[in-house]
Amino acid sequence: QVQLVESGGGLVQPGGSLRLSCAASGTFFSIYTMGWYRQAPGKQRELVARITRGGSTNYSDSVKGRFTISRDNAKNTVYLQMNSLKPEDTAVYYCKFGVQLIITGPLYDYWGQGTQVTVSS
Repeated sequence: QVQLVESGGGLVQPGGSLRLSCAASGTFFSIYTMGWYRQAPGKQRELVARITRGGSTNYSDSVKGRFTISRDNAKNTVYLQMNSLKPEDTAVYYCKFGVQLIITGPLYDYWGQGTQVTVSS
């Protein structure tokens, strides 16, 4: 039905930047909220940032001012620009979309497979 494919993770030095992307494919009516979450070893998955279809955003306090979430509705894609990266940003990053499969249907959550971000010198 719906698949989310992430890209852009990797190894970066402290203070560096990375840009993550997550694109949806398949058959669906519309995508509502798009979000990025992360999970560090031994910790629970946490919200990083999310953006509504209309462009409203919210961020976790730990990334405010450093990360920027954006979306391209025509491409069914969400981006996460990560600047001034810190070692504590090291985690597996997951995207999550709220998807309406048919015009009268409910929203379903779909997750990406995760992409590793490692911040280390």
